[in-house]
Amino acid sequence: MPNQADVQKDAVDLAKKCDVSVLCMGLNAEMEGEALDRESLSLPDDQIELIKAVSKVSKKCIVVLNNATPVIMNEWIDNVPAIVEALYPGQEGGRALADILFGDVSPSGRLPLTFIKNWNDSPVAATYPGEKAFANYSEGIFVGYRYFDKNEIEPLFPFGYGLSYTSFSYSNLKISPGKITKNDTIYIQLQVKNSGAMDGDEVVQLYIRDVEASKEREVKALKGFQRLTLKSGESKNVLFKLDKNALSFYNIQEKKWVAEPGEFEVMIGSSSRDIRLKDLFIMTE
Repeated sequence: MPNQADVQKDAVDLAKKCDVSVLCMGLNAEMEGEALDRESLSLPDDQIELIKAVSKVSKKCIVVLNNATPVIMNEWIDNVPAIVEALYPGQEGGRALADILFGDVSPSGRLPLTFIKNWNDSPVAATYPGEKAFANYSEGIFVGYRYFDKNEIEPLFPFGYGLSYTSFSYSNLKISPGKITKNDTIYIQLQVKNSGAMDGDEVVQLYIRDVEASKEREVKALKGFQRLTLKSGESKNVLFKLDKNALSFYNIQEKKWVAEPGEFEVMIGSSSRDIRLKDLFIMTE
């Protein structure tokens, strides 16, 4: 195995000669997996030291992450101008990464989980690792982004987050009909425009809030999403359809799914923390 100090020195020497540095960091099957807990949510110490050392001599240092679980980045994130979350992309991942880094293709991925700033922000910080073979799921229904919404915790990167080389504008939100019964289908329409200079994909996310529920519910809950491929300047209409299943919650006392009458708020966004459009509709008995 190569000496870590030599590897770091070689990387620093090479970075001094380059216009841009790309550091491919991350985890592997020995660090994360279905049958084991991670010892830390940070990258391994040697990777952190490598990022710090290279970023000192390379102002254009890109960190590419290969991992399936969140990574705490507070030790090094302020040192680098760009991070690419590649997850585990498979055998063609290198080609896809090159296309993105060289600007041939606009990135369009969205985070399927929430990245935290500090361990204490985690929903399970107070209960991990449990006792013997038992874990206390104290967060209840407030799993993932729902926990951060409920407790007004600002994540490092929220659920559904992802940047692009272009920009998208949202407009013309329409809800039809504005009043429904439990047996009706509601139609939610909007328009999305690629208002930037590059072709790209946008992932439009639909969240719903039960304005006045009899039980404690989520601040908002994802009920649908659509990926759009838009050329520069192009606009497309988006249509979502929802029925009572999307508005229901499981009532533990009654042991059944319940859709309560009342007001519901529709929230359309580019992530769980980037809501672009809002409106209300009413469900009657």
